[in-house]
Amino acid sequence: MQQQISVITLGVTDLGRSRRFYVEGFGWTPVFENPEVHFYQMNGLVLGTFQKAALEADMNRTGLLRPGAFALAHNVPRQEDVTPLLERLVRAGGTLLRPADAPAHGGFRGYVADPDDHAWEIAWNPAWTIDAQGHVTFRL
Repeated sequence: MQQQISVITLGVTDLGRSRRFYVEGFGWTPVFENPEVHFYQMNGLVLGTFQKAALEADMNRTGLLRPGAFALAHNVPRQEDVTPLLERLVRAGGTLLRPADAPAHGGFRGYVADPDDHAWEIAWNPAWTIDAQGHVTFRL
């Protein structure tokens, strides 16, 4: 089985508010939008923001907006890119969870939550490379 993820879908309560965070905060452009879901083409996968009630109906589940024990991550090419991106995401409706700092294991990172409380780590890791397409390669 190939190790890959095709789509990550986040349940959101307000697509417009979520769109502002991802478009104005990260600077991403949706590739598809309808009244229930927005999709963003990433580097090898798709990120979806799906209206909570519609996602629950699609999954045949309820109560999806509980914060989970996970974080999505966006790696940047330079240490000095971390703090300005965190600030931009907060201005676009995010909540700062942890200001940027240097963890004991190296690098530089901070955390922000999107308007629906999905955590994002904004990180720079000097040992990881990011190619022109945005693909990150794990190296020690």
